[in-house]
Amino acid sequence: MTRRILLGSMLAVPALAQEAWPNRPIRFVSPFAPGGPQEVPARMIAEHLSQRLGQPVVIESKPGAGSAVGTQFVARETDGHTFLFTTTSFATLPAIMKDPGFEPFTDLVPVTLVSESSLLLAARADAPFADFAGLLAAAHARPGRISVGSAGIGSSTHLSMALLQNLARIELLHVPYRGVTQSLTALLSGDIDLWIGDPSIPASQLQEGKVRPLAVTTATRSLALPGVPAIGEFVPGFAVPFWFAMLGSRTTPPEAVAILMREMAALRIPDSALVRRMTAQGATVLLTGPEALTARLRQEIPQWKQVAAAAGITPE
Repeated sequence: MTRRILLGSMLAVPALAQEAWPNRPIRFVSPFAPGGPQEVPARMIAEHLSQRLGQPVVIESKPGAGSAVGTQFVARETDGHTFLFTTTSFATLPAIMKDPGFEPFTDLVPVTLVSESSLLLAARADAPFADFAGLLAAAHARPGRISVGSAGIGSSTHLSMALLQNLARIELLHVPYRGVTQSLTALLSGDIDLWIGDPSIPASQLQEGKVRPLAVTTATRSLALPGVPAIGEFVPGFAVPFWFAMLGSRTTPPEAVAILMREMAALRIPDSALVRRMTAQGATVLLTGPEALTARLRQEIPQWKQVAAAAGITPE
């Protein structure tokens, strides 16, 4: 009798020890330097989840190696409460690094695409070409003479321009910088001819007329810049949305993903603060769940490997 009671109590311990998720603070790890555009939705989602889940959601920046350092950190975590809040760079890293330090389909668990938007291709106001059609003509006439700045070798801005050159059959001079703000400074000072990046970054220069928008990278025009054409209007097949996404480590329990998606559902309604803020920046809020993110990664990871190979970018 005593043994049966003791055995029953021992079997009951694991069940009693399991706590409902979340049972500790949640971390959003951004693999970029503080102040980037990904922090806007990250902070709004963190605040919303903190109120709904009863646990604080904190944001930590762990930059380095083109977002590989922060991504590796999350991939190694085992607490089930640490999530990667990243960008398109998650799909481009395998194209430029032989060993990025993680395997995208086994070391991390997809949670959701958060939003997607256009990148903006722009020039100075005094550029010799007035629009994107003029840029194409000038690039054909002067191969390798028109320079474009990127956020670094292998960045999404670099690979976007590599895809453009491949599809449009033009040759641009690529000049890598340590970020899009540095490349914007270079554009304004006359060091480069073209800039590509998040359109919110040169917002004041666009308003002041110092920067001339040429085209956006999504398949259709941006609601925030309706007068600016999509590159695909001139170059068939070109479409490069810039997206934000959330992923957890491989130890993330399935119920955590389900709970996060349930609690974030309110952020998708048209009048939510997140939708209003992101729409004003020309972005579309998605929050479509793990299946859509998995499908996006299975499409884009091999695509960017092909683009890098065609551009002669050797993984390091």
